[in-house]
Amino acid sequence: MSSSSVDPADPVFRLHVGGKMAVTSTVPLTSREDLSLAYTPGVARVCEAIAADPALVDEYTWVSHTVAVVTDGSAVLGLGNIGPRAAMPVMEGKAVLFKQFGGVDAVPICLDTQDVDEIVTAVTALAPSFGGINLEDISAPRCFEIERRLDEALGIPVFHDDQHGTAIVVLAALRNASRLLNRKLGDLRVAVSGAGAAGIAVTKMLIAGGVNPDDVVVCDSRGIIGPDRADLTATKAELAALTNAAGRRGDITEALRDADVLIGVSGGQIPEAAVAGMASGGIVFALANPTPEVHPEVAARHVEVVATGRSDYPNQINNVLAFPGVFRGALDARATRITENMKVAAADAIAGVVSETLTADAIVPSPLDPRVAPAVAQAVAEAARADGVARA
Repeated sequence: MSSSSVDPADPVFRLHVGGKMAVTSTVPLTSREDLSLAYTPGVARVCEAIAADPALVDEYTWVSHTVAVVTDGSAVLGLGNIGPRAAMPVMEGKAVLFKQFGGVDAVPICLDTQDVDEIVTAVTALAPSFGGINLEDISAPRCFEIERRLDEALGIPVFHDDQHGTAIVVLAALRNASRLLNRKLGDLRVAVSGAGAAGIAVTKMLIAGGVNPDDVVVCDSRGIIGPDRADLTATKAELAALTNAAGRRGDITEALRDADVLIGVSGGQIPEAAVAGMASGGIVFALANPTPEVHPEVAARHVEVVATGRSDYPNQINNVLAFPGVFRGALDARATRITENMKVAAADAIAGVVSETLTADAIVPSPLDPRVAPAVAQAVAEAARADGVARA
């Protein structure tokens, strides 16, 4: 979009004038005494205490309730590699969602580099200012290495939301869809369309949640991922070894033959004939946004439960159901990292909010449901303590 196409009267542009967030003081600053306590000379005493005991930073600064929202602008929404400045409106939006739904303060950090080493170095240097790192809109496969290296280097939670936020909500939705249809996760045959950041994370999360890996088939743009493929990255080769026990070959149509579940996280279109080849009583999550892999009305002709990533259809798989509560719980527990059990606990908590009122059009809570973040936070904090990664 060129500057000539910017319409100042457009309500979207009007809302964004001046940005969507600001810093405000939590203490009074109206007298000389206020200034002497909040800044010099009083602040020096707090600095000395933290220098003597660095753990006090959690109690006497904002670190214990603040995360960095970090991007390099390489995979922003469906816009692609638009760079750090153009990514800022999305990162601001993410930050205000953290505050609104989780009570977590967040700071957008848009890095003007897409070099893995430089990103890891920059975030590591920034980490003392934050209680957690939320990686956002960083393209695959670099995102895997960046998250892994930061997770190893830092003693605070590191979470790539495009991977794990999506995966958590997908597991929650599938748990409730299978419950609604009186099915067990371990009996479902699952086809995943897409082997990028979200597809790989979703596959691993479903397996962690109880889906049998032997009954999972993952497809990328070249077809089914299996040991016969010589073109696989290391991450995809790991996935091939974990899934597709039958050694199936072919395209998404073959992957969907007699499948119970389709998880679409690719953006590629899937023909209706392929969906028609699924087993009866099926489930379709077509999550590409704004254009799902298969139109929900088309999918509904052939399956029992349909979900999308869109807000104008039932069962929106929205990451806002996950990340505010995940970080709230991790920060409350002062967790040193986010474990698989913490993610599964988050999914179970999301599912539990609506588990007693399930219908085919309501397998997940609304993103605006105020019960979600507190339930997720409590479950995540408890899992952190059970896993031995909590400091509080």
